[in-house]
Amino acid sequence: MEITFYKYQGTGNDFVMIDNRLQVFSKKNTKLIEKLCDRRFGIGADGLILLENDDLTDFRMVYYNSDGRESSMCGNGGRCIVAFAKKLGIINSSTTFIATDGLHKATIDEENIVSLQMIDVQEIKSEDGYTFLNTGSPHHVEMVNNLNEYDVFHNGNRIRYSDLYGMTGSNVNFVEQISNNHFALRTYERGVEDETFSCGTGATAVAIAMNATGKTTENSINLDVKGGNLRVTFDKIGDIYSNVFLIGPATFVFEGKIEW
Repeated sequence: MEITFYKYQGTGNDFVMIDNRLQVFSKKNTKLIEKLCDRRFGIGADGLILLENDDLTDFRMVYYNSDGRESSMCGNGGRCIVAFAKKLGIINSSTTFIATDGLHKATIDEENIVSLQMIDVQEIKSEDGYTFLNTGSPHHVEMVNNLNEYDVFHNGNRIRYSDLYGMTGSNVNFVEQISNNHFALRTYERGVEDETFSCGTGATAVAIAMNATGKTTENSINLDVKGGNLRVTFDKIGDIYSNVFLIGPATFVFEGKIEW
């Protein structure tokens, strides 16, 4: 069978996108998904995303990590699927869609800058040396010095598989403060099992964690990732972070056809 695929990237976090509204893609074939994401023997991507029909919203987002397993919410993938839906003519400049963590609203401008509403965050665990929270995916957030020289792979892998998070594990973010509302981060992603150039739910987690732990009093946070720049905005009422938006570019790279 032959199918058309599209390659997108959001600040270096890259995805194979497939229009699966006709249900032609075999979602149970984890080996195929893993092969398509392989950077040597496949197309190459941090994950694969299916766009499917949904009765109540514009579309459904189904996300798989590069290991072939369906995963939790991907923020940069969410921004990229909005750009993909626009390219397919499903939406214009605004949308509402469903993902594994619930309903999302988003807008996209003429420069393909996507503003994606993330879930509200209330439960934040602050411990000595780290903060843990879920922004659609679980995230460990830890401040470090000399971020550019930091061994993200080995330290991230150690924390991801530690007793802190058990079998399910956690994504791991290492952060360095640049100014009051400006931070740099590097992320080790579970499922990819490596550092990625960007992580949208990770950037969201870092922004909220920095506010929750008093590193900043701002509610508009600029974030430098290896693949570019993101911005996270939010409202805070009591202990609840709401109206959380992840903002950044979503870029079409190329399209092609695959056979299996």
